[in-house]
Amino acid sequence: MDANRALDELIAGRVTPDVYQWRTLPAAGALGDTTWTERAAAAGRRGFHLDGRHACDSDGFLRMCRETFEFPEGVGTTWDALESALTDLSWAPAEHGYVVLYESWSELAEEDQPAFRAALDLFASAVKRRRDTATPMTVLLSSVGVEVAGVPRLA
Repeated sequence: MDANRALDELIAGRVTPDVYQWRTLPAAGALGDTTWTERAAAAGRRGFHLDGRHACDSDGFLRMCRETFEFPEGVGTTWDALESALTDLSWAPAEHGYVVLYESWSELAEEDQPAFRAALDLFASAVKRRRDTATPMTVLLSSVGVEVAGVPRLA
């Protein structure tokens, strides 16, 4: 399945919520006249774009998440707190769920492998805890040229 069709299937709710590798870079205009976040929003899904270019360690990853998910003050400052926040997301309402795109994750994977594995575990846990709710979460790891062993491909 190509990346564009995979996105359509995902935002239509026909893909099981999970952590996936997505073999494309969905920059603005890359999917036609609308961005992936606009397409997700039109389907009632809230999109979050994690840009990992400057998240090379645990602190950088946590900071990136606090900023991207716009957590209330003091929320998401530790790994446990981040997992709780991703399970809650009451301050970021969505009608049908959440889509998280994590680009440039290889920065963290190369510089701090334990932190990267912790991030994958955290996302997998949050996805699992939200899976059977009215607002499930799917996490997409943009993987162009680099892949993560054990993470299924969406496209």
